[in-house]
Amino acid sequence: MKKNLISIIILALLIVNIVLTAIMMFSVTGTATKTSALVDNITRALNLELTAKGDAGASAVPISDIATYDIAEMTIELQQDAEGNQHFFVGSITLSMNTKDKDYKTYGGDMESRESLIKSEITDVISSYTVEDARSNQDTIKSEILERIQTLFNSEFVFNVAFSDILIQ
Repeated sequence: MKKNLISIIILALLIVNIVLTAIMMFSVTGTATKTSALVDNITRALNLELTAKGDAGASAVPISDIATYDIAEMTIELQQDAEGNQHFFVGSITLSMNTKDKDYKTYGGDMESRESLIKSEITDVISSYTVEDARSNQDTIKSEILERIQTLFNSEFVFNVAFSDILIQ
């Protein structure tokens, strides 16, 4: 008799467990669906943000349509750090240009005559950073230089800025 009573209690507890598990599954499924939809929306928003103006242009231009303009090594004085020490940025800058852009014919072939204007924009941007900021925010500096050059030419035929042989000291 005791074995039968224990079996009935185990069976009752098993049924209660199954019912509670089913209730829990139905309540969690709705929340999981809403969370999944929220994550999808955030992913879409971040994906749009990752393809910003400069990045979209860089990936859309085939390598055969890219011309580069190299600006020889520039030495730019950075802002003083908290202790008052002076630091410098030394490096070469390369501008990537889309040869199929309508403004390339106007400006692209004669970049040498505008080099001092371009250097001035580059110097203004880089000199506004401290040594720590310049080391940690190179992508931000490149984006800012690109925006300033595009504003200077009032065109987007220059679509990328790259640093080479840089030394931040």
